[in-house]
Amino acid sequence: MESFPSLVSSDWLAERLDGPGIAVLDASRHLPATGRDPQAEYESAHIPGARFLDLASLTDPASPVPAALPTGEQVAARLAALGIGPETAIVLYDDSAVKTSARAWFALTEAGRERVAILDGGFAKWRAEGRPLESGPPVVERAEPQPLHTARRVRSKADMLANLDSGAEQVLDARGADRVFGTGQDPVHGGANGRIPGSRNLPFGEVFNEDGTFKPPEELRRAFEAAGIDLARPLVTTCGSGVTASVLLFALHLIGKQDAALYDGSWMEWGADPATPKAQGPEA
Repeated sequence: MESFPSLVSSDWLAERLDGPGIAVLDASRHLPATGRDPQAEYESAHIPGARFLDLASLTDPASPVPAALPTGEQVAARLAALGIGPETAIVLYDDSAVKTSARAWFALTEAGRERVAILDGGFAKWRAEGRPLESGPPVVERAEPQPLHTARRVRSKADMLANLDSGAEQVLDARGADRVFGTGQDPVHGGANGRIPGSRNLPFGEVFNEDGTFKPPEELRRAFEAAGIDLARPLVTTCGSGVTASVLLFALHLIGKQDAALYDGSWMEWGADPATPKAQGPEA
């Protein structure tokens, strides 16, 4: 069987689009302020054969974490409803400014799904290259759900509080520097700007080229090191709500670093709790 990469080009996908064994999923999700409807946009135009993941609804409502990662059972049920069996490989793409296919990749792989890739450059690159599109919802037959496990590379608020004392894991924030080091109000999620004490900052956009493709591994390594990260030590990524932190996790995956985890609650949870310690303002 052909080995399945984690990142695929538009050429790679175009060559295999009509073949068996691969399902393409639109994992677009947008910030509320954009006013965009990802399902309506999907039904208007998508990669031929693609199915709509509805990432915004793929969360665990039983969790106290805002928009928490789905459970393994939820992932299994959603994929089965989309007609994706256990042997099918998955290619994710998005048309989102916050690169939500990385969040979908993390949710699916943490739930135990193997052979999951991201389309490099996403829908924007596919469309810019004049590749085929189709519209309307697909016709799919429900598949048997695959038993999947619960996420393991996820940290809770309690874990992050304990880490303040132990320093066992580095903390890297994917938000823009203005939100991490600023003193005003967070323009995305509300509340005050700020950061978890001791955290470093690498804005997620810095792992991409101008065309939205991921930078090559050597450039990714330099970006993490320039942000003050020791790639020989474990780390946790965070952001506003766990979405762009997943972009950094995928970039770390591309350079072969697997001892990295996600603080899923991120600043929405940490910043809203008056009991958590916070750093605000420029670095000392």
